[in-house]
Amino acid sequence: MPAPTPRVEIDLGKIEANARTIAGLCRKAGVNDVIGVTKGALAHPGVARAMLRGGVSGLAESRLENLARLREAGFHVPLTLLRLPSLSQVGEVVRLADRSLNSEPETLRALSRAAAAAGRRHGVTLMVELGDRREGMSPEEVVAAARLVAELPGLELVGVGTNLTCYGAVIPSPTNLGRLVEIAEEVGRATGRPVPVVSGGNSSSLPLAVAGRIPRGITELRVGDAILRGHESAHGELVPGAHDDTFTVVAEVIEVRQKPSLPEGELGRDAFWNVPTFVDRGVRRRAILALGRQDVAPENLAPLDRGMIVLGASSDHLLVDVDEAADPVRLGDEVRFRPNYAGILQAMTSPYVHKVERSGAGGERR
Repeated sequence: MPAPTPRVEIDLGKIEANARTIAGLCRKAGVNDVIGVTKGALAHPGVARAMLRGGVSGLAESRLENLARLREAGFHVPLTLLRLPSLSQVGEVVRLADRSLNSEPETLRALSRAAAAAGRRHGVTLMVELGDRREGMSPEEVVAAARLVAELPGLELVGVGTNLTCYGAVIPSPTNLGRLVEIAEEVGRATGRPVPVVSGGNSSSLPLAVAGRIPRGITELRVGDAILRGHESAHGELVPGAHDDTFTVVAEVIEVRQKPSLPEGELGRDAFWNVPTFVDRGVRRRAILALGRQDVAPENLAPLDRGMIVLGASSDHLLVDVDEAADPVRLGDEVRFRPNYAGILQAMTSPYVHKVERSGAGGERR
């Protein structure tokens, strides 16, 4: 039976290999723990298992629904909640996550009450703002927060961490990550207990590890993008030895015709309230595919056939110029694309895109 479309094909063997490559280079750089971030794949159990086979130390997610999916799939490895806990969900946080990243004293107190009520111990990593301007307390606040955690029942301080590049595009450096190590040492002296985990960011910290420049004392990285598609996220470079052909989006041709490149008539705004611009290439052969912005944004897809050009999309239709395709495109054909990280996230999140696991040896599982 043919695989359904649209679909995203997931090469689990290459994801496992990426995890193994990245865990190995991190260990060589002195970073012993890599936490596999599965949010880009919507906590897909097959992807999570591939990461674990490749040597990650635990799994991390931003959403409680995804943590629940991992628990229901039988994962018993340490699970971390990446997004700061919501006050309204602290009970679920304590139930589903072994550890969470935190920056608010009020949230810490709420987690303590929830953990004590559930008879649980919940691990806390205190997040420090080191320039990217997303989550985190100032360096001057961390010691007081660590002392608070030590006083609160049901909580355990397991680490300090930072996040870089995701919002402000600040590149990890020996300077900002070195400051995180200093903060961990300050906390250790103030509390009389060494800080076990110093979490030095995400895939954007990998270039430092590859170059042997990551500060001594960084013990952990939280890596999703580089495992899922082989690219570090600071400069977009392929990690040495990693694969970038791990995910493939496939869609079916539902119309193929010769059409002028330019619309005819007075132009207004499109379905998404944008004012589009067009390039006049003359009359070209154009295919419409059964895939749209409700599934994957067109700018996040690159056709594997370099002769094709993605023109744009509405909610449910993807328009592709196939005039210079390597082979003639016909009705019912499948067109294959390489998604970037945002495209992987969107395709994996869409309920309309089928997920097909590839074993790497010609097999598949849906």
